[in-house]
Amino acid sequence: MANHRDRTETSIKRATQVLKRRTLILAAFLGVAAFVALAGRLYYLQIICHEELQERAVGQQTRSSTITASRGTIFSSDGETLAISASAETIFISPHEIEETEADKELIADTLARILDVDRDTIREKEDKVESYYQVVRPRVEKELADQVREFINENKIRGIYLVPDSKRYYPFGSLACQVVGFVRDDNVGAYGIEALYDEELQGTAGLVVTEKNARGEDVLYKYEQYYDAQDGDSLVLTVDTNIQHFLEQGLADAVKKFGVKNGAMGIVMNAKTGAVLAMVSLPDYDLNAPRTLYDEHLTAQLESAPEEERNSTLADLQRLQWRNKAVNDTYEPGSTFKIITLSIALEEGVISESSTFNCVGKTYVSGWEKPMWCSKHSGHGHQTLAEAVAHSCNPAFIQIGLDIGTEKFYDYVGDYGFLEATGIDLQGEQKGIFFDEKNFNSNVVSLASAAFGQTFTVTPVALVTAISAAVNGGYLHQPYIVEQVLDSEGAVVYQHDNTPVRQVISEETSERVCALLEGVVDGGTGKNAYVAGYRIGGKTGTADKTGTKTDANPQGDVVVSFVGIAPIDDPEIVLLVALDTPSRNTGYYVSGGNMAAPTAGTLMSQILPYLGIEPNYSGDELASADTNVPNCVGLSAAAAKERLAESGFACRTVGSAETVTDQTPVGGSIVPGNAEIILYLGAEKSREQCTVPNVVGKTAEQANRELTNAGLIMKVMGTSGGSSSSVYVMSQSIAKDQKVDAGTVVSVQLTDTSVTD
Repeated sequence: MANHRDRTETSIKRATQVLKRRTLILAAFLGVAAFVALAGRLYYLQIICHEELQERAVGQQTRSSTITASRGTIFSSDGETLAISASAETIFISPHEIEETEADKELIADTLARILDVDRDTIREKEDKVESYYQVVRPRVEKELADQVREFINENKIRGIYLVPDSKRYYPFGSLACQVVGFVRDDNVGAYGIEALYDEELQGTAGLVVTEKNARGEDVLYKYEQYYDAQDGDSLVLTVDTNIQHFLEQGLADAVKKFGVKNGAMGIVMNAKTGAVLAMVSLPDYDLNAPRTLYDEHLTAQLESAPEEERNSTLADLQRLQWRNKAVNDTYEPGSTFKIITLSIALEEGVISESSTFNCVGKTYVSGWEKPMWCSKHSGHGHQTLAEAVAHSCNPAFIQIGLDIGTEKFYDYVGDYGFLEATGIDLQGEQKGIFFDEKNFNSNVVSLASAAFGQTFTVTPVALVTAISAAVNGGYLHQPYIVEQVLDSEGAVVYQHDNTPVRQVISEETSERVCALLEGVVDGGTGKNAYVAGYRIGGKTGTADKTGTKTDANPQGDVVVSFVGIAPIDDPEIVLLVALDTPSRNTGYYVSGGNMAAPTAGTLMSQILPYLGIEPNYSGDELASADTNVPNCVGLSAAAAKERLAESGFACRTVGSAETVTDQTPVGGSIVPGNAEIILYLGAEKSREQCTVPNVVGKTAEQANRELTNAGLIMKVMGTSGGSSSSVYVMSQSIAKDQKVDAGTVVSVQLTDTSVTD
């Protein structure tokens, strides 16, 4: 019995020990498992999720505001500011704070909408995003409006409205060089033009302000704030000169109005020796400070006539049209202006010389083409020298020159002049012209014949000016460019354009011969209306058909009239291109480059050349009418006054019978043409009444001079280097008719020879 009890107790002890061991093992296992799980969780949170949790913690404990870097300034070559960023403030709300403080959302929305001119419902929608701490109400607000918002916040003790430093883009010259400069989007990122192409350089690096906030989302002032400076963007110095740009814009705008130009105009002024673009204009234009507003009356009319359901898409199309830079984005048939290139190739290859002669009967036939190819003068120019053929812009002569060059040589030079590829100018969206396929061209003399006088292919305006610059500057092809320098925020130069030529296309000797022949175009040829007294100017007119525009209603079709001017022709400094797209045939002017583009270019040359410091050199005949200072003769005897005026080349007449000059018209020191007549008053009282300017447009030079003189005014003649008096008329006058001006005021008249047909 005792033994049985002992065995039972022993068994129980053993079972208890086993249970304890199993319990300890299980506890140990569970402990280890819990530790491993905890360690794994800690590893996941501390290591794997470290960055995410850190960001969430920072987001809960701090508020960060971006500080926009000041965008770099864009300068013109003459030191004017074309684009600049000024201090502004971006206003945003924190819907989460507004919700927690039970602020009056209606009051906030109404007040901000009124001050900032923002849609009230849009603000309310942003206020309802209660999980958000950042909703922009209006970016880049000027100081006056920002101060009104501050006043509202302070007076009403509003939480959840914030103002952070920002910058706003301004364009001090408005529309000047608008397609070149371009503009920025609402987020201060470049959208068009230089602003877009050089956006990375201009942008800079944004800064940051980090401020601690409490559990309620309120800023904890003075406890923690970290400020990371913004790095301002680089600035740009352009090749564009604001004065030359203004001359070109105004000249083209006047031409568009005068000739009823339907599709706008385009112009380029380039430094012939470097490829620097001194001015570039494309009309219609727009104001850079409000780029989405339509400014051209033709574009506005198109928008108004569009169906209501198409207004938005039509507006977008018309906006892109006014933003478009025709000088680089569009191509056109160059017409006779391309004859400069054909001439240079033929002279370089020796297939013609100054002693070459041509016979023009008004048309010519080319093998493989049944129809005749006409000259602009259908009756023909007859027998002519090379110089005369160039001056006459004779198509049959240039067709023969092209055929003498041959297809392969011609095609090679077209490539060397850069017409088979884009120029690489630093502007957006440059296109390349459309020329013939090499294989097809080399087997087609008809294509060669038409290409020789600038038809059946297209070029961009900038490519044409670049190539012509090479033809007249000694043969050196330069890459055209707009940005001369990039400056860092301290003003140090970090980039300077390299003017090394791309290649030499023709010899310097050939280039000189080209210039000599082109001078004859302005000196009595089709470009005579571009003549400017005292300056040696060469050039070439162009009147190019626009393919596919001939209809029953428009049997003559549309044309682009143009003129390329080079000055001074003995040492070219500038090349000027003027192109008018589809001038009206109902303005009373014969539609041609010589009648429309050439006089426009002449007026521009008379402004640009003196501005560049290029001194006039008058011939004997020109000297007689050159601008001269009027001597002061008041107080002199009549005899002494007449002698002094004669020494300066002036004629005079007297009014009164006293021995001493008591007054004169124009007054001493006035600048008038040297052939003006000075009126001396000998005791007689000079009339103080103002003179009324007569309308002399459409009159001959003699008629205009008589009417202006009778009105007490002085006429200054501009334009045309030749032509019979019966074909020369006043195209425009510098002072509008019926204006009241002082006696002796100079009225400049632009003469044009209407006999020009190209």
